[in-house]
Amino acid sequence: MGPGGFRPPSEAADKLREPKPKSFCDVPGYVRRLVKSFCQRLGYIIKLVWEAKPSLLIIMVIMAVFNGVSPVISAYISANLLNKVAEVILLETADFALVSAILLPAMLLQFGYMFLVGLINSVSNMVTRLSGELVGNRVKQRIMDKAKTIDLSSFDMPEFYEKFENASREAGNRPIQVIRATFSIVSTLISALSFVVILAAVAWFAPLVVVFLSLPSAIITFWYRKRNFNYMRRRSIDRRQMAYYSDTLVNKDTVKELKLFGLSDTFIFNYNKVFDRYFGGIKRLTVGEGIWSICISLVTTLVNCALFFYIAYTVTMGSGKIGDYSLYTGALTSIAAAVASMVTTVSTIYEGSLFIDNMIVFMNEKQRIIPSVSEPRKVAKHSAHTIEFKNVSFRYPGTQRDVIKNMSFTVSPGDTVVLVGLNGAGKTTLLKLLTRLYDPTDGVVLLDGHDIKEYDVSSLYDMYGVIFQDFGKYAFSVSENIAFGDVGRELDAERVKEAARSSAADEFIECLPDGYDTPLMRVFDKNGIEPSIGQWQKLAIARAFYSDSDVLILDEPTASLDAIAEQEIFNQLDKLREDKTTFFVSHRLSSATMASKILVVDGGVLAEEGTHAELMAKKGIYHNLFTTQANRYVAEHAENESRIN
Repeated sequence: MGPGGFRPPSEAADKLREPKPKSFCDVPGYVRRLVKSFCQRLGYIIKLVWEAKPSLLIIMVIMAVFNGVSPVISAYISANLLNKVAEVILLETADFALVSAILLPAMLLQFGYMFLVGLINSVSNMVTRLSGELVGNRVKQRIMDKAKTIDLSSFDMPEFYEKFENASREAGNRPIQVIRATFSIVSTLISALSFVVILAAVAWFAPLVVVFLSLPSAIITFWYRKRNFNYMRRRSIDRRQMAYYSDTLVNKDTVKELKLFGLSDTFIFNYNKVFDRYFGGIKRLTVGEGIWSICISLVTTLVNCALFFYIAYTVTMGSGKIGDYSLYTGALTSIAAAVASMVTTVSTIYEGSLFIDNMIVFMNEKQRIIPSVSEPRKVAKHSAHTIEFKNVSFRYPGTQRDVIKNMSFTVSPGDTVVLVGLNGAGKTTLLKLLTRLYDPTDGVVLLDGHDIKEYDVSSLYDMYGVIFQDFGKYAFSVSENIAFGDVGRELDAERVKEAARSSAADEFIECLPDGYDTPLMRVFDKNGIEPSIGQWQKLAIARAFYSDSDVLILDEPTASLDAIAEQEIFNQLDKLREDKTTFFVSHRLSSATMASKILVVDGGVLAEEGTHAELMAKKGIYHNLFTTQANRYVAEHAENESRIN
């Protein structure tokens, strides 16, 4: 088991598999468990379809019964028509009225029934298409609902993406395939049993021969279905690599570098290399199954030929009619086709049920960022908060290196805390622990004297107004992008405009074609606007202004802004921070001078703590960073002055 209790998908999937029998005595139990597991998967799929649209499932059941009896009725009608034709041929004298009286009722019945079958099939196809869309949508909704509960730590694990890819790739179409195949089995079974009763009159043993011939085909088919499933699961990484290479080539954020550095051919080459490896395995499986199928088909054809001759001999030596021969050979053909269809269909259901394991494994992914007590605490909104880290250490899932090491500090109500350190020091990770996007590996984070794990997670998240350095860019309107800062409330246009003014975003927004209603990005709308990175950052800051939060977390909020815009934002942040606790990360250390507390993080360790004056007097890490940056600014200013003079 991975760090933090994360279970790799192969391990999780193994729990769904039945252990193979170790001896002959274990076989009955193994088969019983296998059938039980299969039925449970099938029940899971039926439940998905029922949740999507119960009425469609009922209609599909009715269709399955009709499709089962339809071939038998059709065979009797065809045999009757042939017998009527033979009767007309044997007439010594015949006129139009007599021939019409004999043939017309049988022909009307034949073509009337053909029309009815065509009508039912059209309705069935319509129901199948609709149910496919509804079930696919239902599955995607369940995956999205599950995704919103999954911990951030899961997104750090490659195994999680394997789960997600497998669930997303198959779960959308597999359920309806399995349901269709299941109802097809019902229809085929009804037809086969009916034809067995008919054929028993002349060759009772023929169905047994057909079933016996189907056993090798069934074994081969099931074996290859299992191999195909295992191959698809193992090669999930190949599909993700191909998707990465192809998506990167058409990604607007990377296409500039790809063109300038000439990387397109490199990505295409890598895509083709992975595809060749992936396709090679599929080709071996497909060709292997095909060769076995051809050999078995040859033997089956020879045996069917012998059975047809036996039926023809029996009918001609008796008092049978030509329609009877058609009925009996049709029955034998239908039984053979039904058995072959059932082998293929059951294998399809079996394979589909195995792929549904991908969704079950994904849906069983446990959420661990949950309250540690049965009655979670609610965060007191619009009040002062004390935050304390006590001996906190943390390492990311799947790694052995602590990125936060035994860190302890206290933040009092209304404090402005600036986190200082080099890239990779652990500053952003510290903020993720503060917001409980992760739980510490060791130690505890306290909020108002209580373990942060004791609080309701939604209530806790609602306490924070956050701007991360990798802030979100959403393909929505300008207003919606800002209002996402407080999505729990109805969009307030005046609050949106006020937030935009506070972040200095109003200037460029008012120049947009539709102002605050302008769609951003061209993902869905050809008239969408692509803001610059600095404009996106102003919108992210506006989101923080819009939020009704007690604790502000600003992770490099002005990294993409020019100096003037940055100063405007700082002035607004001073107003925003009134009566709020603020955590601030910035590489421009001039912002640290206003802090009531500076935390210097070095290699995951809290190296220094104090005010600007205290740390400058200490002449430690902070002093070196600050003076180095200040000297660079002074040198740049002097150089610019000399150029002007």
